[in-house]
Amino acid sequence: MTQTQTESSSRIGRWMLGISGVLATTAVLVAGLVWWQHDWGDPFPTLDTEQLDEQQLALVEVLRREYENPGEGTKYAEGVEEAWCADFVSWTMREAGRPLANPNSGSWRIPGVYTLQEYYQQVGRFTRPDLGYRPRAGDVVLYGPDSPMGQHTNIVLKVEDGKITTIGGNEMGSIRVRTIDPAETADLVGYGRF
Repeated sequence: MTQTQTESSSRIGRWMLGISGVLATTAVLVAGLVWWQHDWGDPFPTLDTEQLDEQQLALVEVLRREYENPGEGTKYAEGVEEAWCADFVSWTMREAGRPLANPNSGSWRIPGVYTLQEYYQQVGRFTRPDLGYRPRAGDVVLYGPDSPMGQHTNIVLKVEDGKITTIGGNEMGSIRVRTIDPAETADLVGYGRF
């Protein structure tokens, strides 16, 4: 190999090493950013069961079981591939002995957030958040399309210091617990009272 070929090979080697370093650094930065921005959710909260009635306790047990051993969205949607937050609410209510009734079909499963709101309005159990209602365990939270999660629904587990801890299906593709401040949550449409 001539000196020119050796120098050229050496330059190519340094160039390849430099590109590899940049790619590795970029991969680490991207992975770190994804991890940092990922909302992993909260753990299932400790609840004061003395404050819950029998039906609330039954629902909490179903929710805890599904949190600890979540199914795929199709489990809650009778095998249908769709956004499944309202399906999760419907399924868990049915499992806890409080089935809902789809106002369009009569089925226990209400697959859409708007239809879920219609159900609660028709049975006289819908309350807007600006009416001073204090949610309780088992209430269903209904969010409009401009909320941080888009049009969505989940269930209240706990209320403390003006904040509510909820559990919902199809939150980042899974079942998650989160705590929100209703007063600071955009487009919180209302509550379906338990």
